[in-house]
Amino acid sequence: MTSSTLDGQTILITGSARRLGAHMARSLHQAGANIVLHCQRSVVEAQSLAEELQEQRPDSVAMVTSDLREEQSEFSIVAAAVQSFGRLDALVNNACLFEPGGMAPADPERWEEVQAVNVRAPWLLAEAAASHLREAQGCIINVLDIYAARPLRGYLSYSTSQTALTGLTRALALELAPEVRVNGIAPGAILWPDEDDGRDRQAIIDSTALKRLGHPDDIARAALFLIRDAGYLTGEVVTVDGGRSLTPWI
Repeated sequence: MTSSTLDGQTILITGSARRLGAHMARSLHQAGANIVLHCQRSVVEAQSLAEELQEQRPDSVAMVTSDLREEQSEFSIVAAAVQSFGRLDALVNNACLFEPGGMAPADPERWEEVQAVNVRAPWLLAEAAASHLREAQGCIINVLDIYAARPLRGYLSYSTSQTALTGLTRALALELAPEVRVNGIAPGAILWPDEDDGRDRQAIIDSTALKRLGHPDDIARAALFLIRDAGYLTGEVVTVDGGRSLTPWI
């Protein structure tokens, strides 16, 4: 039987200073886990979140700052997480670059940056964490996007990275079995992008079967389920999009 809490477990969440990462951190912390917050530039927000969670439960949060575009950064992140609490039970690959860019003008350098953060980093973080996760019989969650299955026009490198990350999720599930489970979460319309101009918002909501936005807590609950309750689930992607994938898109 799966435990109803995550007491004593350690969870590393990349890109967890704000937005969905912060919501998952709060939810998993409330369930009893020790949380390792990772950020690159959002240091002030990460520190604020760490203080918030530490007030609720002292000595339960650590923080690491690192640029995922830099090779080998993944190994230092995992080492810092394990050093903080002596173990690692779950890795949530949440950090990503969501950048516009279509066919022209081609920008190979920016393409490589997107792939480095969205695909290479989850792969190398999994490699760095594998021995610790095997020891803990733990799991990995890759936060994906519904655009992995149906690409978003004008976001060629981002959509391609999400398709690759979906394949990586399933390949890692095979490579790390039977000790480590690997699954994904693909959000739909939950939070608007920071740079969103609002023009297509209602059309997106109208194209969603449930005719409303989701809430970040919907993603946090999915992460809690995959870590705590889904002991016989691996290599799968849980789509949390209010049924948007069922209908024609704008």
